[in-house]
Amino acid sequence: MSQFTQEDFEHIKNRHDLIDVAKAKGIRFKKYLRRVKYDKELRLLQAELVTLQQWIAANKMRVAVIFEGRDAAGKGGAIKRFVEHLNPRSMRVVALSKPTETEQGQWYFRRYIKELPEPGEIVFFDRSWYNRAVVEPVMGFCTKSQYEHFMIQVPEFEHMLYADGIVVIKFWFSVSKEVQKDRFEDRLSNPLKRWKFSPVDMKGQELWNDYTFYKEQMFAKTHTTFSPWIIIRANSKKTARLESIRHVLSRFSYEDKENSEVNLLPDPNIVTRFYRHIEQIDI
Repeated sequence: MSQFTQEDFEHIKNRHDLIDVAKAKGIRFKKYLRRVKYDKELRLLQAELVTLQQWIAANKMRVAVIFEGRDAAGKGGAIKRFVEHLNPRSMRVVALSKPTETEQGQWYFRRYIKELPEPGEIVFFDRSWYNRAVVEPVMGFCTKSQYEHFMIQVPEFEHMLYADGIVVIKFWFSVSKEVQKDRFEDRLSNPLKRWKFSPVDMKGQELWNDYTFYKEQMFAKTHTTFSPWIIIRANSKKTARLESIRHVLSRFSYEDKENSEVNLLPDPNIVTRFYRHIEQIDI
């Protein structure tokens, strides 16, 4: 099998040269090539996000991007790639902890209303008011009455946001049961990721079918024309990141968009608007 030589490395100036040499020598480089392609696409898409952010700020738009999904679906990693190069002055990430005793006595939506975007701002919600649609009833963190009351109010609440000009993009990151199990095991074995694992996560596999039931109820009752659910097939974290960014970019007619150097149309095999007979991987 061919190998790189010292002479090869003396002539290699960048990774593109490295790829050319590998191809010429017949060195199997597919995994590395996939990584190079991913890094290049991500960089170009992130540059488009910077342009989009500037346009949103200039036009005083208010944009909220919601990331929902089962535990270990890749929501946090996707948000990290969204915000990596954005201007923090007109962008925020919101990841609220459990409500305080005072908040528990307030209207459920109140603490989220305080986090909605200001004019010219993008807010990324790492989980959102939809905690009450899935996690809380599954884990017994709310009563049946609280759940039912919430489900009635959500479409009305989101219609008010829509009518007031706030753009809300709702993502559901969808992973299979097997992939979730593998990611849980990876978290437990990696000291740098162990902090992500919680007692709630431990119930994810055990209560899989309960999560599925409430997730389907959520889609059926809160998917609307003015605030649709966008499902991201997220068994591949890298693909999910790229395609979710593409979807957000595709939603806006920002300045100079037509001169983009990267494809801005999401893959319909990865990004799908919810409908009742959609084939899902996390059922």
